[in-house]
Amino acid sequence: MAPWSRRSFVRSAGLAAAGALTCGPALVAAQRRPPLSSRYSDLRRHFLFEYYPWYRNDPWEHWPEGGHHPPADFGSNFVPALGLYDSRSTAVMERHARWIAESGAGAIDVSWWGPDSNVNEVIPTLMDVMKAHDIHVAFYVEPYADDHARNYARDVLYLIKNYGDRRHWDCFLLHEYEDATTGPIFKSFRTILPDTSTDCHGVTTPITDYAADDVWKRQTDAVRETLRHDFDRVTLLADSLHVGRTQAGGFDGIALFDNYVTPDTWRLHADNCTARNLLFSFQVNPGFDSIVFPHPEPDTCYKPPAFSPGGGVYDWTRAGDRAAAQDASRGRIAESFKTTVGLQTSAALSNAKRGFFLVYINSFNEWHEGHQFEPMKDRANLSSEERALGYHNPENGRYRLDALRDLVQELVA
Repeated sequence: MAPWSRRSFVRSAGLAAAGALTCGPALVAAQRRPPLSSRYSDLRRHFLFEYYPWYRNDPWEHWPEGGHHPPADFGSNFVPALGLYDSRSTAVMERHARWIAESGAGAIDVSWWGPDSNVNEVIPTLMDVMKAHDIHVAFYVEPYADDHARNYARDVLYLIKNYGDRRHWDCFLLHEYEDATTGPIFKSFRTILPDTSTDCHGVTTPITDYAADDVWKRQTDAVRETLRHDFDRVTLLADSLHVGRTQAGGFDGIALFDNYVTPDTWRLHADNCTARNLLFSFQVNPGFDSIVFPHPEPDTCYKPPAFSPGGGVYDWTRAGDRAAAQDASRGRIAESFKTTVGLQTSAALSNAKRGFFLVYINSFNEWHEGHQFEPMKDRANLSSEERALGYHNPENGRYRLDALRDLVQELVA
């Protein structure tokens, strides 16, 4: 699936309903409660990167995304510090694990594309490496088939059996609540969808992987019934702003992928979740700087995605413009971090009431969408060919990881 298609359905399913409400009061001040680090036994496990093990270089996979032609021209606006790597490489996994550990995060949330995918083949080695660096692993279930909703319970139980039970739970993330109860946590993408979509020409077509709320409810009920004797809790999150349908589908709450749902709107969605006793997790992110289709089909409804935050237009050959874009991205990291932590620790909202705290970081290495925290090449290290192709690399290729590290360390301390 093209990564930019992750966006519209999440917003269209819920923003209309959310927009009918008035925004709640301003973010409350810090409550007189013990610090997070004393309420959870290992706070860094509550920060987890979205992680993508789907890149290949023999043959090329994902690097050609969007009609690009690697190795010189590839599907990203940034050149990775490691170059066009292969996710199957143990050396690459080792380097990733060290960077993740440096950031202060203690877990990754792996993009999983079904039991028969080549992504699934990587998981055993990836978990071995992460275990060696004391990083735990969770999974989110991608829409790998039109009937993915009807496979949801089967998929969750497959992951539990193969990467929890068979590994004796050596590094499978068991999320801890404030009362010290624990259990697995799963997020899923394209969970709550409309049944049809209307394009810019007014043409309405069915959504092929739409599933009604009662389909999801049967699946989530099946997960909980099967695992009710094995864990204190099982937490299931949907990527939706439509809290009514999320609740009807049997989910515990919401967790979004969409970096265009901006932090200034999160209080509204947290209030909506609290009204239904649902959990919420809004992700730390640096914004969005996605690749564009170089040759879109005529008369399509495709529009190049806007730079976020701020929608700025930058001349990437100019040092001043690159610095401005970097400042905007660093500002979004700080804003999203402080907003999600503030909302999740507010005594007036459902997360604190239920003793839940979990921060997704979007993402470690989703290079197509430009929100990666994985270090990029420093601008000075780009080749002449890479400069000519217009990559957006900043002067300091690891500024995002460093900014995140400082924020996590401050909170833990």
